[in-house]
Amino acid sequence: MSTSRGKERGLGTDFDRWLGQLFRKGPFTALIVLVKIAQPRIEPLRSSFVHVVGDELDWGDIVLMLRGAGVNWDGAAFFPTRGDDGGLVPDDVARARLRELEGALHQSRLVLNEGAFFDVWGRNLKVEEAD
Repeated sequence: MSTSRGKERGLGTDFDRWLGQLFRKGPFTALIVLVKIAQPRIEPLRSSFVHVVGDELDWGDIVLMLRGAGVNWDGAAFFPTRGDDGGLVPDDVARARLRELEGALHQSRLVLNEGAFFDVWGRNLKVEEAD
């Protein structure tokens, strides 16, 4: 993602507020999981990671980026992770952490609540246990 800091941006979404707060601590790597929501089921569709090195992007930019996944999704979960030095993690570490996350999601969809989970409009989502 972009490296410059600049003008105030954002659509005023929950995602935009989350990103602004998180980036105050500096760059990070985000593990991303896209899901399909068909009540009462949530199915993971695609996963990836991205290095976040600037805070001038907004939810609209993220939606454009996620179109590249080639699937229709209902929710996107972001799991920020940082290296030992507090910054970005190397790609191989990000891939390993993503595989661990995928394994945990296979066991329980409630893991989505451990990240920042948003609907297609950038609003916060929360997974609840089915009765």
